Amino acid sequence: MENYPQKPGHFIKWFDPRFRKLGSWAFILNRITGLGLTLYLFLHLIMLGQLAKGPEAYDGFIALVKNPLFLIGELLVIAAVFIHGFNGIRIALTSFGIGGGKQKQMFIGFMAVAGLAILYFAFRMFGE
Repeated sequence: MENYPQKPGHFIKWFDPRFRKLGSWAFILNRITGLGLTLYLFLHLIMLGQLAKGPEAYDGFIALVKNPLFLIGELLVIAAVFIHGFNGIRIALTSFGIGGGKQKQMFIGFMAVAGLAILYFAFRMFGE
């Protein structure tokens, strides 16, 4: 097997968006949302553990969730769920041989549906 020398700056090109196609962005987006949801799960379990400490902890939790920054965080979790979920459906359909030649169109379509769902929840959360 032949060794391929690394060109200077090759690692930096990985982060340059000009060298990424839509499939790469779908892959990166799926990984980022998956990691974010995993982090959220751990934080959620920690918060639930705090609630078992009594009424004072519960009152503190309620004060925290009424904070506008917390609502923005909740919206980010909702966005991650929809983006990760719809991208996962696209991947599953492709795995079953459905829409294999239409990856780009499927990704755009599913992300449009995810965007509409996110907007719906944003209006429900902040529209009151």
